[in-house]
Amino acid sequence: MHIRSIPMWSDNYAYLVVDDKSKDAVIIDPANPPEVLPVLQEAIDNKEINLTAIVNTHHHRDHAGGNEGLLSKLGKLPIIGGRDCAHVTKTPSHNETFAIGENIKVKALHTPCHTQDSICYLMEDASTGDKVVFTGDTLFIGGCGRFFEGTGEEMHKALNVVLAGLEDDVRVYPGHEYTKSNVKFGVSVLQSEAVRALEAFADDCKETQGKFTIGDEKQHNVFMRPQDPEIQKATGETDPVAIMTKLREMKNNFKGPQAHKL
Repeated sequence: MHIRSIPMWSDNYAYLVVDDKSKDAVIIDPANPPEVLPVLQEAIDNKEINLTAIVNTHHHRDHAGGNEGLLSKLGKLPIIGGRDCAHVTKTPSHNETFAIGENIKVKALHTPCHTQDSICYLMEDASTGDKVVFTGDTLFIGGCGRFFEGTGEEMHKALNVVLAGLEDDVRVYPGHEYTKSNVKFGVSVLQSEAVRALEAFADDCKETQGKFTIGDEKQHNVFMRPQDPEIQKATGETDPVAIMTKLREMKNNFKGPQAHKL
């Protein structure tokens, strides 16, 4: 499994995922065709990939807004994504699986909250054992997305049941590069060694996608630590759903360095 990150605008990522053996490939969240199409066209022209589908994590334009543009240039392709994604042709059910080429198994994980059609995609390469998850705007490195269409209860389930239930060595590929902003908030809530280490990494590295695992997120992501006494103290709550709700309110109102709208 080969993963190529394609930066878009200032902080979005599209991802080209290729099965090394068959060269079958999918493009995840290709929202800005002017930045994505040259990468895809070069790979297609050089016979490096056989593009089989567009995959969307949710319907927001900065994730699914490029579908029409890609279809107009590359021809008819299946679009796998949530029910509200532009031109979607297939919405996999929760835990439904499909394949990319010969070696990559994909499992769709429904994680409604940021949007009600949010889907994360767990991928495993049978030939190498490599495991990754593409989390859109549900899970960021050190943070999570706003609850635009959902509740604290839904985000708690998405992060601390569905995604936390994955194996700890699954690497995380989010939809945006928000780590520096997220960790500024995180360290205002929890001054642990893990959070401080993430802060140092974000200060040194412009890109953090694929560098951390689900196990790492359980340590340095304050939204995935409702059991932590320090987080309970900071929020004034002990119930996990109430903690999630309060943390998101605190993040929304956070005025620290590089605070971000998401």
